[in-house]
Amino acid sequence: MSSSLSLKCGLLLGLLAFPALARELEEKLRIRTLQVPAHPGQEAPSIYVSAQVASVLRFEQDVVPAKTRLLAWEGRFEPLLVGSKKVVVEPLRDLDEGEALPLLVTLVDGTELTFLVRPKRREDWGWIDYQVNVFKDRGSYNAVLSGLYDALNRERELREENERFKKEENSIDHAYATLLSNGEVEKTPFRRKRVFRLRHEDMDMVVELFKGPGKAAAVVTLRNTVLQEPWRFEAASVTRELSPTERPFALRMERPVIVPGQSGRIAVVVDRSSFEVEGGQLADLALQIFRGDGLLQVAVAMEHALVRQ
Repeated sequence: MSSSLSLKCGLLLGLLAFPALARELEEKLRIRTLQVPAHPGQEAPSIYVSAQVASVLRFEQDVVPAKTRLLAWEGRFEPLLVGSKKVVVEPLRDLDEGEALPLLVTLVDGTELTFLVRPKRREDWGWIDYQVNVFKDRGSYNAVLSGLYDALNRERELREENERFKKEENSIDHAYATLLSNGEVEKTPFRRKRVFRLRHEDMDMVVELFKGPGKAAAVVTLRNTVLQEPWRFEAASVTRELSPTERPFALRMERPVIVPGQSGRIAVVVDRSSFEVEGGQLADLALQIFRGDGLLQVAVAMEHALVRQ
């Protein structure tokens, strides 16, 4: 291996604590309708937030600034912005999983409302509340209209998700990725070209790069050696060097959650078309894998030479 290639791969594999804001992945920003609980004893509704993203709560009435506050916010949030019918919440950093900070809001008619500010939803690939429309009267015109928009957006998202699943079912790249994640390399047309081993303070990692006919592949094996809590997969991206634009790829994983002492494989297959730039030339790509707390766990240089004719 050349010294320049070793340096490139070493630098990429060393990016293990890159802030979530530095990655070029868009979080899902959601506008939704929230009905205020009818009885004070009911659990307070949740508001899902993310670091340095403003989440807006919009009410039917004006809000009283002097009687609206977020508990235990000092040093963790920007000061609340309260004006007219809106309250703006912006955390300086991501909340820890399981945290829930009370937000107390008082409307001009004396109504007191309590919300729980929580970290972004992990199970839905990290969606956060961009705007929450809060209503007391479910039957009001604005509440019904907002609820209708919510239903239409959910229907659109489900259609898009179903379409994606249908495409993946018939995708040869996803089939190859499934075989690789199951450790069945011999059933694929790929040949292993390089192996990198890296031990982090809480995770042992093995990265395997594969060369294939018109395709390249990478298999990342992670072993949770020290973490007291399960390691969780959040997202992956494939981008061209020096460009934030994501390129298409197929991904399959042995398991999305790795408990202490357990191992798991993540397999990625990238078609030649993702390497292509203007003029039919090929450019190198970078694979990045993010863990549940938003940090970059591993980055891998995927050279265009891996794509053989």
